[in-house]
Amino acid sequence: MKKPYKVLFLLFVVFTAAQVVFAHPINEKVQIQIVSTSDVHGKLLPYDYMLDTPDYSGSLSQISTAFKSVNNENTIFIDVGDLIQGNMADLFLNDPIHPMVHAQNLMKYDIWVPGNHEFNYGMDVVRNVIDQHEATVLCGNVYYADGNSIADKYVILERSGVKIGIIGMVTPNITKWDKQHLEEAGVTVTDPVEEIREITNLIRDKVDILIAACHMDCENEYELEDSGVFDLADKVPELDLILAAHGHKRIKGIYRNDVLITENNDLAKTMSLVTFTIEKDMDGNCRIIGRDPEIYDIKNYREDFLFKINRLIREADKRAKAESATVISYLTNEALSPDDEIPGIAQAKIQDTALIRLINDVQLYYSGAQISCAALFLDNNNLYQGDICKSDVARIFKNTNSLAKVRMTGKQLKIFMEWSYNYINTFHEGDLTISFNPEIRGYNYLMFRGVKYLADISKPAGERIINLTLPDGTPIDPDEKYTVAVNSHTLTTCLSTYDVVFNEEQGLPEVVDISIRGDIGGIRELIVDYIANVASVKDENGKATLTLEDVTEENADWRLVGYSWDEEKHAEVARLVKEGIMSTTSTQDGRYTNIRTITEKDLLSLI
Repeated sequence: MKKPYKVLFLLFVVFTAAQVVFAHPINEKVQIQIVSTSDVHGKLLPYDYMLDTPDYSGSLSQISTAFKSVNNENTIFIDVGDLIQGNMADLFLNDPIHPMVHAQNLMKYDIWVPGNHEFNYGMDVVRNVIDQHEATVLCGNVYYADGNSIADKYVILERSGVKIGIIGMVTPNITKWDKQHLEEAGVTVTDPVEEIREITNLIRDKVDILIAACHMDCENEYELEDSGVFDLADKVPELDLILAAHGHKRIKGIYRNDVLITENNDLAKTMSLVTFTIEKDMDGNCRIIGRDPEIYDIKNYREDFLFKINRLIREADKRAKAESATVISYLTNEALSPDDEIPGIAQAKIQDTALIRLINDVQLYYSGAQISCAALFLDNNNLYQGDICKSDVARIFKNTNSLAKVRMTGKQLKIFMEWSYNYINTFHEGDLTISFNPEIRGYNYLMFRGVKYLADISKPAGERIINLTLPDGTPIDPDEKYTVAVNSHTLTTCLSTYDVVFNEEQGLPEVVDISIRGDIGGIRELIVDYIANVASVKDENGKATLTLEDVTEENADWRLVGYSWDEEKHAEVARLVKEGIMSTTSTQDGRYTNIRTITEKDLLSLI
């Protein structure tokens, strides 16, 4: 008679348990992976074609291996722009499919967002690259004249029942760098933050995760509001993740207004991964319970074998190496810039050299301008005696800027020069070295040819340029107009807008030409052409030889003055820095190293 009671008891237990289960359903957890890259800049394989040497710090081939190690059915793969510029990638702009795009198609990217450098080559190239991509292309703040955006503004993808909204934008400052290309195509650019806010209002309730992939750095650029993703995070806090780019910064993950922000280093050195943990209830409702960022150093990964055997990639590699290794002349000078007296203080920044003269002479020759200015992009830029290959030009001119020409008054020229020489810190009694303003990037320190002058660094910024004359000794007339050759970056970022160099009262220079001899290429290609076809002398066997005038104190176009130090103490500092006992380096800010002044007090404290 006890068995029926046991059955009833068991039924009661089962019924009670079922009530508990249905009253408190077990929620499902799903993990969604967002993998991103950006600023690859032509790094297809682990090879630096401009320097003609292997470089395993990063490449798409290695990223492919890293991606395969984390990829699963819940992964979304995104690239945030600057893909086809750099590392001789411009060699393939007219190919049926660009090797960089072909590689990303092989890697099965889901999303691609154009970067600012995609616009360097005109809208035809941008259209072609968009058409070549198998990924969904997003760029919601660049419009054709008919009112349509050049690509989709956003896309909603689904993984394991989780809806992910992704919005893509490019920095609005492309209107500074590629104004002519955009205007010729009738293209306009809008505020990316306003665009994202509008899209967010439209889709926030339709998605479980909302991501903005923006080719924009964290901080605003040129003080333009909404050109940095910090402004975006502040104004659109509904975002769950911002994939930043453009700044070449290694940011694993930082929070701004509770919005997670990540950013990758340049040249394929890193790959970002953000894992969203989603809790789904029995009704399918989702909520984010975790956002976990990681960053992968690509130097730790081998090349993907598929890249090695792919015919198109092999042919691109072969073409780039052949182009890089082409000998254009033989340099007879021992070097175009003297060795640094003190390591860390580039000699080509503190004295006139044949190195900077060569760049300026190229710009003067092709532009026909009266005056030219050029920067030392990297402190170790130089050319040494021996064969000059095309790749060697990168050692003296790193970037792919085009050559431009402006017309400015003598007064404006003086203001421009004073602005440039603010790069050098004011010399004070007791200083034993020259140092540089950490707030100014080296590419904005321009040295001039076509004029003669002294820069007195004992004087405050704005009062340093003295004895400014034309080469024949004629003083620069403040009211006379002069043509000045500049690179396109300097033109668009410094001379085409107020409150960088000039204010409204001073006026802006007149733009004469923004892309001189584009049939040859940018300044780097013009330097190659100048060396090969203008400045070199060919013997009866056709061998080209280049000999440039060495710069001495007597024939220098410019000199720094206004500094003096105890020569013995200065020499002792030079010795101690060379031996590694002292250092001129103070801090390192991302891509840039700041140089501090070494004083007599520093030397005394060491002793």
